[in-house]
Amino acid sequence: MPLACFLEVVSLGVVYLFDIYRKVPKDLTQPTYTGAIISVCCCLFILFLFLSELTGFIATEIVNELYVDDPDKDSGGKIEVNLNISLPSLHCELVGLDIQDEMGRHEVGHIDNSMKIPLNNGDGCRFEGHFSINKVPGNFHVSTHSATAQPQNPDMTHIIHKLSFGDKLQVQNIHGAFNALEGADKLSSNPLASHDYILKIVPTVYEDMSGKQRYSYQYTVANKEYVAYSHTGRIIPAIWFRYDLSPITVKYTERRQPLYRFITSICAIIGGTFTVAGILDSCIFTASEAWKKIQLGKMQ
Repeated sequence: MPLACFLEVVSLGVVYLFDIYRKVPKDLTQPTYTGAIISVCCCLFILFLFLSELTGFIATEIVNELYVDDPDKDSGGKIEVNLNISLPSLHCELVGLDIQDEMGRHEVGHIDNSMKIPLNNGDGCRFEGHFSINKVPGNFHVSTHSATAQPQNPDMTHIIHKLSFGDKLQVQNIHGAFNALEGADKLSSNPLASHDYILKIVPTVYEDMSGKQRYSYQYTVANKEYVAYSHTGRIIPAIWFRYDLSPITVKYTERRQPLYRFITSICAIIGGTFTVAGILDSCIFTASEAWKKIQLGKMQ
């Protein structure tokens, strides 16, 4: 035998030693109906799990975390506020917005970026305002303090349509308290009562897949109702929104499952399903063969 042929045979033999996927000749295998049924069910099960994993891989998930920081440092220490409130029994010329905080701001009758819409043939008013507040504890309130002539018995019953802070996040997967006072109805309350809404504002950051961040604020609210008197003994009702900022920031981040994890899951699904199906088929085949032998023994 030539040396070249000898070396080729030796090399092929060495290669065959490393083949862990040995092939069984077809004439040594036996197809069964049970095996066919298990194979079809196995393929359908793999297809179902594959589609489920593919759906999860394509979809994005929202991961949230908490940390202590001011996320929007470029805001200049300001928070944008959107307020929309209806007072069905108070004339528009009497309605005003006052803002004050611990930095010394005290503004009576804020009118910038605000609008008053008459209701009930002029007997009521809808106030819509967009303004900014400092990132320090303070309050803003709807009252008659800025009116030229104070009414005798101002009716402060109201409905709050919207109170939000910062940018609006139009994300379906987040169910936060961005407009917690929406729909607050105080029409059946004491007309001369003041209302205190105590707000705890929580900074919120949303980061999408591209890394772009949007800043908004959620808030919790508690409220109380009482009758307030001035130093002259007159009743001076108002709707107060007293706020304070939480040091905790909530961050929502869009993430997608990495490709390597998807491939690993698919391999695990295929390998695991075929392994379990093989074990099940082997058990059924062994049991059926044993039963046939028992039946043959009885017949003999």
